[in-house]
Amino acid sequence: MVHILRTAFNHMNNKKLLQVLTLLFVGITSNHIPAGERLLATGGVMQIEGSAGGGLTPWALIAGYGTREEIGATAFYTHAKTNDDFDMNLAGFAVGFNNRVEISYAHQRFGLSDTVPGEHIRMHTLGAKVRLFGDAVYDQDTWVPQVAAGIQVKHNVDFDKVPKALGAERATGVDVYLSATKLYLAAVGGRNVLLNITLQATKANQFGLLGFGGDNHDKYQLQPAASAALMLTDSLLIGTEYRARPNNLNSFKEDDAKDLFIAWFPSKYLALTAAYVDLGNIADKDDQSAWYLSGQLSF
Repeated sequence: MVHILRTAFNHMNNKKLLQVLTLLFVGITSNHIPAGERLLATGGVMQIEGSAGGGLTPWALIAGYGTREEIGATAFYTHAKTNDDFDMNLAGFAVGFNNRVEISYAHQRFGLSDTVPGEHIRMHTLGAKVRLFGDAVYDQDTWVPQVAAGIQVKHNVDFDKVPKALGAERATGVDVYLSATKLYLAAVGGRNVLLNITLQATKANQFGLLGFGGDNHDKYQLQPAASAALMLTDSLLIGTEYRARPNNLNSFKEDDAKDLFIAWFPSKYLALTAAYVDLGNIADKDDQSAWYLSGQLSF
């Protein structure tokens, strides 16, 4: 599967690939434009690799608002820029089938600032997620969370420019994760609280933007992540996330990532997210933090 995806990426330029995927998104949703019947915000927002969840990490939630007899979908765009002018632009979409299966795609473009002037790194990520059991919202009479397993196949288009020179071993990597998510109604001062825990097996350097594996470590490592969010109103969430990351390259130390976010859902069709992200060391620059803004359309 990975070989087939890598071959497809290498023979299709970015513009053509995005056109094909956009047509696929429109085709899937064209017969089901009304928003699904799930509650507002229960599809989460789109994380940096294209899965439904928080900004940093996947959750067990399925994208869109489709119930067990509906198809839901989400398209998103995200921009982030660090204090030393690294910048990232993300775009993609995810489709949820029957609130059970999610298929996603994201394209990341990372500008290298004055570390490598005028250069950028591009990455494609294809993802799939399956809800295994539980319901994050409606199973309030039990402590059992919604649990989902997922996979993300990533291909670094510009691997030979910088990642390989830094000691990364390969351009393509596969992340596998297990997420547990639960929404506790009226848990704090009458307000809803969402908690998530994710465990991810990965070889990715800087989420894959600097390749996979390295001269320091080239085996899969289990990395934990956690999220907590408070619903101030039915349409406004504030929260925080933490995501551990492996340290595979001798050339620099990779730090764990953390964020504080606020997400606003004025309707089922629209969501806006703003966050402050602490990314730690990136390549030759320490203490990198960023503001990012993300918008998404959902059906």
